[in-house]
Amino acid sequence: METIFQSIEILSKEKGIDPQIVLDAVKDAMLIAARKHFRTNEDYVADMDPKTGAIKLFAVKKVAEVVEDPSHEMTLAEARRINSEAEIGGEIRIAKSTDALGRISAQTAKQVIFQKVREAERETVFNEYSGRTGELVNCTIKRVEGPDYVLDLGKTEARLPKKEQSRLEGYSVGDRVRCVIRLVDKSSKGPGVLVSRAAPELVMRLFEQEVPEIYDGTVAIKGCAREAGERTKIAVQSRDRDVDSVGACVGMKGMRVQSIIRELRGEKIDIIEYSDDSVTFATHALSPAKVSRITILDPLEKHMEVIVDDSQLSLAIGKKGQNVRLAAKLLGWKIDIKSEEEKRQEVESQMAALVAPGAPVSVLVDYGLSDKVVEKLLDASVGTIERLGSMTPEQLEEIQGIGPKMVEHIQEAVNAYYSQFEDSPEDASEPATEPATEAGAGDVVAEELIVSGEEPAAEESSAEPLEAPAAAGTEEPESEETVELSGTIEDAGSPTDNPGPEEGRGN
Repeated sequence: METIFQSIEILSKEKGIDPQIVLDAVKDAMLIAARKHFRTNEDYVADMDPKTGAIKLFAVKKVAEVVEDPSHEMTLAEARRINSEAEIGGEIRIAKSTDALGRISAQTAKQVIFQKVREAERETVFNEYSGRTGELVNCTIKRVEGPDYVLDLGKTEARLPKKEQSRLEGYSVGDRVRCVIRLVDKSSKGPGVLVSRAAPELVMRLFEQEVPEIYDGTVAIKGCAREAGERTKIAVQSRDRDVDSVGACVGMKGMRVQSIIRELRGEKIDIIEYSDDSVTFATHALSPAKVSRITILDPLEKHMEVIVDDSQLSLAIGKKGQNVRLAAKLLGWKIDIKSEEEKRQEVESQMAALVAPGAPVSVLVDYGLSDKVVEKLLDASVGTIERLGSMTPEQLEEIQGIGPKMVEHIQEAVNAYYSQFEDSPEDASEPATEPATEAGAGDVVAEELIVSGEEPAAEESSAEPLEAPAAAGTEEPESEETVELSGTIEDAGSPTDNPGPEEGRGN
């Protein structure tokens, strides 16, 4: 029995648990084995002799005047045969031989002891590490279990799952790594401590170790957003106006930040100066892109709009949206990024919608389009004539119930609608009269005479009107013009009353 007691002490030291916990586990194991072996309903109790360290087993019965349950009660006479000082209502312990416990009972006791020890060990680990969440610890890769690593923390084991690993890293058994404690779980079957290499706290702890100003509180870390293996944005603020927070973290010639980058296997780190003003902080967080202006859309919902130059848009968004995603995570705001051109087009479309919403398609009913066709266009979200006029025949035929012939009717109605805005024929003929007047007044006078049927006066039929076309720059001979005009006048009136042209023809 001394061997059992010594074994309990050795096991307690190895597992780092209280020896009393192991002793209680051994007692419980003996009670379970006794119930299986003796197959009775008696109450058992195990006790250890403090002098010899031997563990003894007893059956406990209550002393009663009338015995109703022999398994749990006994008479006073029977009790006094065992203990002469027994009284009614007291308890009597009856010694049981532990040598009678067989191999199966011993195996059962062993399983119970191991289970109790594991539970005690898990409780000890939980109590030790539950308050150390986010702490940086040094670990050693103990073994590999599929995509996960099992690490040795010294007193216990920790698990590094796949989702908490950086994509740039890979380890072998025996490698030493630095991780942060992410979670402590008491109910898990495996190691109860979960560590991480992808958490933002890892970068923060590394900066605290490398930058003395952060360690002594001169520079404070205000936030950190990270995508492990890609990029990290960390916001810092100086509590001393004479200390540059960003410069302190970078170090001379970048030595401090380069040390952290090497630890993270080349991960990019953006060190940003923190500001209480959300607009200023957002401008810093979106670096290296240069921001033109920022508009707060909803301060309660934390929604802002950022406008950048067209050349800066891709830089502000980053690879696969990484830059703006990390900035939004660091700020805690929702960020919409637009270029100057996109914002201009958006404003123009809004102004156009306010100023000229467009004529509705129902107007085309006055131009021969049926009400049924108008309803079909409205069902297809074609609400304005401008929208209808911009559609191709193929797009119109895609609308349910509209065929090629109906497309022709629609086009005719649209053309009829727009034709009302064209110039009228009377307006188009007005400019033609002005050149005629300038070309020569004689032609106009002659045309008026023809329409009215009046005879021209003698002085009006002289050669002066005939010379006007030549003065206007006509290339025809003067004699031919004289003949043509003479014939016209003769048709309109009597030749005897017009001697002027005859004289001209003779000359």
